[in-house]
Amino acid sequence: MAWFRPTARLLIAGQAPGLRVHESGVPFDDRSGDRLRDWLGLGRDVFYDKDRVAIVPMAFCFPGYDAKGGDLPPPRRCARTWHDAVMAQLPNLATTIIIGRYAQAWHLGREAARAGVTETVRDWRAHAPETFVLPHPSWRNNAFLRRNPWFEADLLPVMKRRIREIV
Repeated sequence: MAWFRPTARLLIAGQAPGLRVHESGVPFDDRSGDRLRDWLGLGRDVFYDKDRVAIVPMAFCFPGYDAKGGDLPPPRRCARTWHDAVMAQLPNLATTIIIGRYAQAWHLGREAARAGVTETVRDWRAHAPETFVLPHPSWRNNAFLRRNPWFEADLLPVMKRRIREIV
């Protein structure tokens, strides 16, 4: 589900809504969203202000579960069908926040896909301040946060400062 107006200056480029978010119709309306808003330094009022923040996932609907109960990846046909048309409607973007490996591969290309999420996020300075790359804010990434204290100590303060400047 895309959530935006052409005036938005900040883009949240995600993967695909989970089942709860798909059913609510509100992006990041779950615990992952709580963590993401904390990482961004945004309250719900600004985060959900379509005039300031665009939220555009790689798939606009819940892709289903795999055999182990995890979310399936966003179907490629979704991005091929809709993504470029939506992005063309966002001429005022100043900063993009790219969340997770599927969005990183789409927005940053094959090098990001080959490097993997941890290395792409670790190389955040190569893309800042126009782009920041993040792991998914899911509880499943708690191990990433424990192993990589630089993420919260170094990346988040710079990203929050940039977001305050543009929204």
